[in-house]
Amino acid sequence: MDDMTKHHPHDYLPGAGHDALLPCYDLFSRVLGMNRVHATLIAQAELAGGQRVLEIGCGTGNLTTRVKRAYPGVDVTGCDPDPRALDRARRKGRGLKGIRFEQAYAERLPYADGEFDRVLSSMMLHHINDDAKPAAAEEIFRVLRPGGTLHLVDIGGDIAAERGLPARLIRLNHHLAGNLGDAVPRLLKAAGFDCAEVASKPHRILGRLNFYRATCPV
Repeated sequence: MDDMTKHHPHDYLPGAGHDALLPCYDLFSRVLGMNRVHATLIAQAELAGGQRVLEIGCGTGNLTTRVKRAYPGVDVTGCDPDPRALDRARRKGRGLKGIRFEQAYAERLPYADGEFDRVLSSMMLHHINDDAKPAAAEEIFRVLRPGGTLHLVDIGGDIAAERGLPARLIRLNHHLAGNLGDAVPRLLKAAGFDCAEVASKPHRILGRLNFYRATCPV
């Protein structure tokens, strides 16, 4: 167990930071403006009926259920290592067909090669230990079909460029070191993706959010 998880009774970092904060997860999400972030990510994914979509690190299921409600013809799966978060996600998905929530780690995905047309990742990458990120990127590449795409948003930029004390403090957190600069494109390209940053938006609390599209070559 490493520095990232040694203060938790798990081998993963809970989405809200600690189990006790899980009931506040959706409130945190609203305060951070994640509804707008999710809308941007979904638009960039160019979803269509008949596609199979996977969200990794789905948390309490906000993005996964939004995808399903916006595109009823999409088959969508949300996965996360946190069973407590998944319980909340499943409650949100009740009554919807073609949606499921499953316990899984990004670096050990229990899916077949080429099973998905799209993979979505929202504010999840910085939760993965640096030494596990290459395996996670390789697993995402594996489960996407040729020509399939990963659409990822997370904290980006660098320590020096962002103004405001909250953003600077966030960037000093060791969980985020692997996100800053060109680390994300380098990670995804090393796994075999063609990767591009498609948007970079200032955020009043987090400093900057970067959006990436990574394509599996045909």
